[in-house]
Amino acid sequence: MLTIRPATIDDAALIRRMIWELADFEKVPDQVLTTEAGIARDGFGATPLFRALIAEWQGQPAGFALYFDHYSTWRGAGFYLEDLFVRPDFRGRGIGGALLAHVARAAEQEDRRFLRWEVLNWNQPAIDMYKALGGDFMDERRSVFLTGDGLRKLAAKAS
Repeated sequence: MLTIRPATIDDAALIRRMIWELADFEKVPDQVLTTEAGIARDGFGATPLFRALIAEWQGQPAGFALYFDHYSTWRGAGFYLEDLFVRPDFRGRGIGGALLAHVARAAEQEDRRFLRWEVLNWNQPAIDMYKALGGDFMDERRSVFLTGDGLRKLAAKAS
C-alpha cells in the first residue's frame, strides 16, 4: 500500500539520508553538502525554501520528491523538481510516477503553469517514464552551475 504525505521537520534526517542515497546512485555521494540541520532550517523554518513529499510503502520510507517555486519569463510561475528518488527495493511499483503526480496536483491547485526538472542522460528508466508522461525534453539547452571559487570570483566583481 502506497502513502504519499507532505514532509515535516521530523523527516529532515530521512530526507538527508535519501539525498545521499540518490547521490550514491548517481555516483557522486561526496558532492552532498547539505546537513540535517540545514534541511530542517531551509525546508521547515519561517520562510521555507522548498517542499518535500515522502512516499511510504506499507509504512516504510520508499522515496521522496523535493521541489520549489520557479519562475519563467516566458511561461510564468511553476515548480522546479530538484529531486525525485525511489529507493531501489521499492522501484517498479509506480512510486516515482505517484510522487510526480502529487507534485503536478500541487501545481494545478496553485495555478502553476509548468513543472521543470532535469534527468541524467544515462538514466534511461527515468527518461522512458518522463517520455511516457508527455515530458518535453529541451535538448538544445545545457544546465549551468556556478559554485565555490567560480561563484566567489564572480561575486567579487560586483561593485
